[in-house]
Amino acid sequence: MNSRKWILEERWEWGKLVTFIPNKSLPVYSWFYFKEGFSRDFVYLMIDLFKLDNRSVILDPFVGSGTTLLACKEKGINSVGVDVAPLAVFVSQTKTADYKIEELIKIAKQIFEKKFERQDLSQVSRFTRQFFSKPSLEDILFFREQVRRIEDPAAKNFFTLALMNAAMKVSYVYKDGAVLRVVKKPVPPFRKFFKKIVKKMIKDLKNIHFKQCKIEVYLGDARKMDFLGDDAFDAIITSPPYLNKIEYTKVYEIEYELFFGDVKVDPLRSYIGLNPKNIIDPFPDLNLPEAAKAYFYDMRLALEEMFRVLKSGGKASIVVAGGVFPDRVVESDILTAELAERIGFDIDRIITVNKRVATTRRVIKIGEARESIIILSKP
Repeated sequence: MNSRKWILEERWEWGKLVTFIPNKSLPVYSWFYFKEGFSRDFVYLMIDLFKLDNRSVILDPFVGSGTTLLACKEKGINSVGVDVAPLAVFVSQTKTADYKIEELIKIAKQIFEKKFERQDLSQVSRFTRQFFSKPSLEDILFFREQVRRIEDPAAKNFFTLALMNAAMKVSYVYKDGAVLRVVKKPVPPFRKFFKKIVKKMIKDLKNIHFKQCKIEVYLGDARKMDFLGDDAFDAIITSPPYLNKIEYTKVYEIEYELFFGDVKVDPLRSYIGLNPKNIIDPFPDLNLPEAAKAYFYDMRLALEEMFRVLKSGGKASIVVAGGVFPDRVVESDILTAELAERIGFDIDRIITVNKRVATTRRVIKIGEARESIIILSKP
C-alpha cells in the first residue's frame, strides 16, 4: 500500500499531549493512572480545532479513564463515553460524577473512626495475596467492608476508587507490560496512606471547576453501539487500544478481584475484539500477521459505528500507533485511514506526533513505529 497516499504532517510538539503524563499533576484527572491514555490538553486542542462549544455533543467510544469526558465537563460540553472494560467505566463514572463535598468529608470521618477488625484472608486468591503484606491486605479488606456499607452510590464509588489507589500503592506489584511481578519494598501504614489519598481527592474537587453539562458512560462494545442513535454526535475524540500491545485485563487483574469480585471480564486483547476467529482480512494483499488482521477487522467495525453515529459534517480525531512485529512495522495510521476512507470518511489530516525505532532481537532495525492523530470528516 502506498503510505504516501496522504501527506503525513509532523507535529513533534504535540507528542506529549497524546500521553497521560500531563494529567498526572491535574486535580481529578490524576485519580487513576492510565498509561494508555491521552491528556486533557489534547482534548482541549481537538475541541478548539473542531470549533466545538456547549451546543456540541462529543463521543469517546474507547473512554479509558475518562479524560475526554472530564475535559468536556470543564468546558461545559455534553459527552458520552463507551468502554468494554468495567474498570474503565467505573473510573470514568467516578471521575465525572457530581459530589456533595461536605457529605464526603462526613463519610471519611465515619470510616476512619472505625476500629480495626481482623479479616479472613482466605477469601483472597493466592495469586493476589502474594502482592501484599498481611497487615496491608487485612486493612484493605477491613476498609472495603466499610466502603461497601455506604448508601450513596456516587460516594461509594468515590471511596472505592480511593481505596483501590491506596491498595495498589502499598502493594508489591510491578506492572511489567502484561506481566505482574512481585517486587518487595517497604510500604507505609495503610490507614494513614488511605486517609491521605481521600484527603487529596476531596481537595481536588475543591480545586476543579466544572460547568453544567450532561455526561453518560456506557459499558459497551465500540464495534456495536446500537444503544446510540444515528447522526447523534458532532465529534469523536478517542484512542483505540494500540496494535500489538498488552491485554488490558491482565494488567488490572488484582483490582478486578479485590474491588469488582462479582464482575465477569472478557479479555481485551491487543486487537479491539474478543474473538480472533471468523474474521475477514481487510488487507489480503499485505499478508499481515494474524493479530493485525484481527485488529483491522475490528477497527473497520468500530469505524463503521463511528461513521453511523456522527452527524454529517462531524469530525473525528483518532490516536493510533504502529504495531511492531518480529519481521516488520505495521503502519496503523495509514491502514486505519484507508479503512475510514472505504467506509465514507474524508481524511483531513494525518499528524505524526511521536516515532520510535523498532528493532528485532534488540539490535536489528526493522523500521520506525509512528504514533499519529488521524483527523476525519463525515461528508
